[in-house]
Amino acid sequence: MAIPPGDPTVTETGEAVTVMDVGGTTLRVGTFDPRSGRLSDVRRMPVDGMARHPDAPVPVLQRQVVDQIVREAERRAEARPGTAPAAPPALAVAFAGPVARDGTVLGAPTVWGAGGKPVPLREDLSARLSVPVLVVNDLTAAAWRYGTESPVPFCLLTISSGIGNKVFRDGDVLLDIEGYGGELGHWTCDRSPDAPLCDCGGRGHLGAIASGRGVLAAVRRAAASDPTGYARSAPARAGAADPRFLGNPEIARAVRDGDPFTTAVLRSTLVHLAAAVGGVFASIGIRRYVLMGGFALAIGERYRVLLVEELVRQGCFGLTAAQVDAMVVLGEDDDDHGLIGVGRIMGSRLAAHREKVTL
Repeated sequence: MAIPPGDPTVTETGEAVTVMDVGGTTLRVGTFDPRSGRLSDVRRMPVDGMARHPDAPVPVLQRQVVDQIVREAERRAEARPGTAPAAPPALAVAFAGPVARDGTVLGAPTVWGAGGKPVPLREDLSARLSVPVLVVNDLTAAAWRYGTESPVPFCLLTISSGIGNKVFRDGDVLLDIEGYGGELGHWTCDRSPDAPLCDCGGRGHLGAIASGRGVLAAVRRAAASDPTGYARSAPARAGAADPRFLGNPEIARAVRDGDPFTTAVLRSTLVHLAAAVGGVFASIGIRRYVLMGGFALAIGERYRVLLVEELVRQGCFGLTAAQVDAMVVLGEDDDDHGLIGVGRIMGSRLAAHREKVTL
């Protein structure tokens, strides 16, 4: 495919890729050069999904999100003023939800909620943009950011709007052909009839309990059951006397500062997350867990320490406390995991294609 002259998405190497990371609340767009590994010109905006339109039907949200991706890809590909629009050489999308190998999004609970038909996103984008398109799960992309550098197998865990994971082993992410695998957020860890409701429509899922949204809901429930205790908490004293107006930034700040009330609530959710990590360790022996996601990284080292304490309390068969502590690490403290990772995947596939054509 020839590169149009004047295309602002093309770097001096001629290999730039437009990259996107579609999350539950934020759409990230950037330009990635696979040869240099350089990510540039990153923009962030609210994703046009259920976080902005909570009452819209799923089919409407699906159409809005796809339209937004197309719109931003076209905007990124616009030529300099006075020239005709140009097309980028490739578009790589990391998407929050299970994605089949053909780029079909099977579901996206944090983006457009429960239900809805699968969306053939790669096929739709390719037809509308007429460029090479790659669509993968957002955590699959993020795992590639670390997988090209990690000498050992690892499990990537994201704790943000929801919870997800991916295991990277032997140079690739472990997934089946339809994209299943790495959805610990939808493991049912609470089977009580009044368990928290997940965005996917199920009850008692790990993501509904221990994600950023889950912890926020848990703090609000704790405030309702213990108003006196909440009134003494750091968030209440800082201005969020009414827990309905509480947000995750206030919770993260309170936990970092050692507030007993919010820390106790977080500890109660980490019981389930630690059980999930323990299950991964016991089943396939992964000894490295990389924590990422807006909520976990907003709390930072304190979050890692609290999770390790719960893992030690529950026990990881055969490991000492020091070994458990060493196997849990924080990811890079930025918001670029999916963008860099999906750029690397696309770069490797374009390189393989060029080599095949050359041969």
